[in-house]
Amino acid sequence: MPRGDGQLTHELLPGEKGPQDACGVFGVWAPGEEVAKLTFFGLYALQHRGQESAGIAVSDGSHIVVYKDMGLVSQVFTEASLESLHGHVAIGHTRYSTTGSSVWENAQPTFRPTATGNLALGHNGNLTNTADLSERLAELASTSGELPINAGLHATTDTEVISGLLAAHPDLPLEQAALEELPKLLGAFSLVFMDDDALYAARDAQGIRPLVLGRLERGWVIASETAALDIVGASVVREVEPGELVVIDSNGLRSHHFAQADPKGCLFEYVYLARPDTTIAGRSVQATRVEIGRQLAREYPVEADLVIPVPESGRYAAIGYAQESGVPFAEGLVKNSYVGRTFIQPSQTIRQLGIRLKLNPLKDVIEGQRLVVVDDSIVRGNTQRALVRMLREAGAREVHVRISSPPVAWPCFYGIDFASRAELIANGLSVEEICVSINADSLAFVTLDALVGATQQKKEHLCRACFDGVYPVELPAEDRIGKSVLEGIARRVENSSGGGANDALKRV
Repeated sequence: MPRGDGQLTHELLPGEKGPQDACGVFGVWAPGEEVAKLTFFGLYALQHRGQESAGIAVSDGSHIVVYKDMGLVSQVFTEASLESLHGHVAIGHTRYSTTGSSVWENAQPTFRPTATGNLALGHNGNLTNTADLSERLAELASTSGELPINAGLHATTDTEVISGLLAAHPDLPLEQAALEELPKLLGAFSLVFMDDDALYAARDAQGIRPLVLGRLERGWVIASETAALDIVGASVVREVEPGELVVIDSNGLRSHHFAQADPKGCLFEYVYLARPDTTIAGRSVQATRVEIGRQLAREYPVEADLVIPVPESGRYAAIGYAQESGVPFAEGLVKNSYVGRTFIQPSQTIRQLGIRLKLNPLKDVIEGQRLVVVDDSIVRGNTQRALVRMLREAGAREVHVRISSPPVAWPCFYGIDFASRAELIANGLSVEEICVSINADSLAFVTLDALVGATQQKKEHLCRACFDGVYPVELPAEDRIGKSVLEGIARRVENSSGGGANDALKRV
């Protein structure tokens, strides 16, 4: 997929689209600290959640400066750029696009002037009523004087809509405007935002995407994962609760509940998205993945010589499988850790090499062995098919594939970019048919109940939609949801108005 940073990529298999990351958000309020550098390190810890663009906004109490660009955190920021960002409050964002194209205009944090100062905002998640909200914003703009969505900005994200709604109340301070607008947002949102003086954090009523609060010696930190708090030396206080708005300023920390909590945390965070050194809802992600592997071994044992992981996401489940089964664990695949992202398409020669640029087998380990290969998920099946072929070419006698999640049969509309339902291999084929398709000797997925049990969370408190099709937040009509929903609205408005809609809604 085309990207704007021009760096190398691990997306080497044409047509293969695995589970893509969610965004990462970070915020810090800490007078006397180098908040820009703290945010940089926090984003570094959250790089796995999005690799398309990164940005930091900093305020010194009188104005906000936003610095953002396409690429990885280490590519966007330099020592000089961080030294130029002075203030006591900052927010940061690392993006994978789930609404709106991957272009600079859609990089975050967003920025808006308001009647009482300035606003910068970062968002992890996907709203499901973006189309309705954009129409509401247009109505508010006509009476408030606030710029309509995209006016002069070319941005097409639900984040831009949220920013516009918060800024569209000239008679209210930002805290009150947030309490007015946040209940109207449907879907998944973990927000960090700021004005000139204060840091804000908010989470949707279902708490689908993670968000945690941490304490510094001289301030407060908000982050998508506890690992980011660890990196900057903050102690974990608690999770931001579903339906909660947290405000941090010189008066301290205060909390508002704008919606009744109905917890539905994302189950896939435990499988793939979150770092293994993160804790979610009091449960270690690493411990969860190890237990998933143990469950796989109990449910689907097999006579084998070695258990090998697909690095990195299959490692801890493979450890658990080996512990429970008694089959020795071994590293049979070497991952290239220095692969970034690009829009450079591989040549036919490189395409035939396929997955080898990302993973290469250790032939001395694999040759003549009966292997259990543990991976996190199967989406289209192309990666696993190439992997099995590569292992057989390296001399594996048998290849038994074990997957640490149930079959992914439904797309996510809450902040993870899966393939469409028609493209999901589990939507059309049985497990036995998928096994034949990837040419494995056997294939098994952990059951949904076993996965839920490994998290130690109540089933009713988890969003399982990608596995069972039960969406905790109602979805709108097909033409009013999806990655390009605002771009589609722009096109429809432009067509209906004879091309004059660019003044109000601009396409990317």
